[in-house]
Amino acid sequence: GISFILASLQVNGQIIRGTVINKETKEKVVFATIYFNGTFVGTHSDPNGNFTLNIANYASRPLTVSALGYYSETITDFQVGKPLMISLKPKVFELKEVIINAKTRDKNLRMFKENFLGASDNAVRCEIVNEKDITITFENDTLRAYASKPIQIINRGLGYKETYYLDAFWFHAKRSAFFISGNMVFNEDLGKDKSKKELYRITREQTYRGSKMHFFRALWINNLADQGYTLKNLGEAEPRYNDIVVSPDSIKKYLKFKGMLGIKDNLRMTTSWITFLREQAFFDQKGYYDPFAISWDGAMARQRVGDLLPYEYKPGE
Repeated sequence: GISFILASLQVNGQIIRGTVINKETKEKVVFATIYFNGTFVGTHSDPNGNFTLNIANYASRPLTVSALGYYSETITDFQVGKPLMISLKPKVFELKEVIINAKTRDKNLRMFKENFLGASDNAVRCEIVNEKDITITFENDTLRAYASKPIQIINRGLGYKETYYLDAFWFHAKRSAFFISGNMVFNEDLGKDKSKKELYRITREQTYRGSKMHFFRALWINNLADQGYTLKNLGEAEPRYNDIVVSPDSIKKYLKFKGMLGIKDNLRMTTSWITFLREQAFFDQKGYYDPFAISWDGAMARQRVGDLLPYEYKPGE
């Protein structure tokens, strides 16, 4: 089963409660996973669909609810003391019956993993335990993947066991364009094995430097230059911190910019570009950002599921 590292539930005023139901039948959803995307923090609904969760460290973060056979739901408006009623929409896949040989299946699966996990050293060392639960179709130059069950991943590069709830995936081979929608929870830290602890520590730190998490953590404390980053604006002067970061309070900040914002990583000699899909993008001190507010091009766009670290990660640990 899934084992979570849960913070103590003794913190007063930081516990939320709720019930998970089927959106269509209104029946209770048993063993749904309620968690903060990209963390170790989560819980499950009980036989009556009820749950409690300590949100002490992630009060400003959206809450994700996933369950076998349902699309994930992201909750942004929740508060302590007000019970949540969360409705999950059942998944219905209308797949054409396509009989393919093992060779074609292997080719499609390889293409899926290259775009889902990535092509880095970490990604290559990832194992998807339940590949048989992934249905893959390829037609009109487009690869599509559907997962009947949550995807179980052992990341032997970074040393984590993870569960990924895939809602949508497609990759257009000719245009090299791809789309992925889903959420991940970290289940187990394999770095507790003393024989591998130092190897994982080094690999995690190398992966962290130059990552999206690293960039947003540096941006939070206005420390981009010291961390090796320079902002770029096509043909214009370098954007200033106060022009692009809006800070309404101590736990919320927003990145705001007109046009494409460039991020030059001076240590790795790479460049990434952010395109804004919304007027501004929420981010926090742990390096989380609103994935629906921006899209990526360049070096950071090549970092996929195989290179993700939990938001609990601290360099040097």
